[in-house]
Amino acid sequence: MPVRVVESNTPAQVPGTDPGNRSQLPPSSLLGAGQAFSGTQNVSNQQKEEAWRVNVQIQGVDLEHGYLCGTMEALNVPMADTPVITFWEGEIVDGKNYTFYTGKWEATREDDMRHWSKFPSFSPLQGIFEADGGRQLDLQDYPYIFMRWKEQYFVNVGTDCGLTIAGFYYVCFSCSDGSISGFYYDPNSRLVQDLPHVCLQTRICCFEL
Repeated sequence: MPVRVVESNTPAQVPGTDPGNRSQLPPSSLLGAGQAFSGTQNVSNQQKEEAWRVNVQIQGVDLEHGYLCGTMEALNVPMADTPVITFWEGEIVDGKNYTFYTGKWEATREDDMRHWSKFPSFSPLQGIFEADGGRQLDLQDYPYIFMRWKEQYFVNVGTDCGLTIAGFYYVCFSCSDGSISGFYYDPNSRLVQDLPHVCLQTRICCFEL
C-alpha cells in the first residue's frame, strides 16, 4: 500500500507562488478525467534510434488523495503486431499524500534525484527536496504538477508482447499549457543515459526512457 505523509503545519513556501492562495493544487481544466493527450515516446539508446507514437487518456483523478489513473496506448511498436495498451495508476506529489521520494519499485533516492532533476521546473525545489524529499513543500500554487505513473497491466496483449512494465514514469504536468513530459525508470537498467522520454500535450505529448 502507498505510504501517506502527514501534512506539516508549517509547509515551506515555494519560490514564485502566492501563499495567500490555498487552493488544493494549481487549478487546471486540462488534468481531469476524460482528458486525452498524444505525442511521442523516445526509446533511443546508444545502439538504436527509435520513437513510438503514444496516446494517453486520464480515466480518474482524486486530488484530495493524490491519485489518478488512465491508459497509455503505444503505436508502431516494432515487436508488436497491434497497438499496445496498458492501464496505469499515478501518485501526485503534493507534500501531503506523496513526496518526491518514491520509496518503492526499486527506486533509490539517488534515482529520484537523477530523474526529477531532468525537469527544468524542478530546479527551484531541489534544495528542499534534498533535505526531506519535499515533505515540507507547499505545492498547491506551483505552476507544475509532479507525478509518478506506474503501469499495472497490459489491456489488450499478453505479457509475451516483448515489452516490459517493470518500471514507472516520473511525470511533470504544466498547468499553463497542459503539456506533459516524463522520464521512465527501469529497475533492470542502471545506465545513466538510458532514460526513455515521453512528451505529451493535449493531443500532443513526449516521454523518454
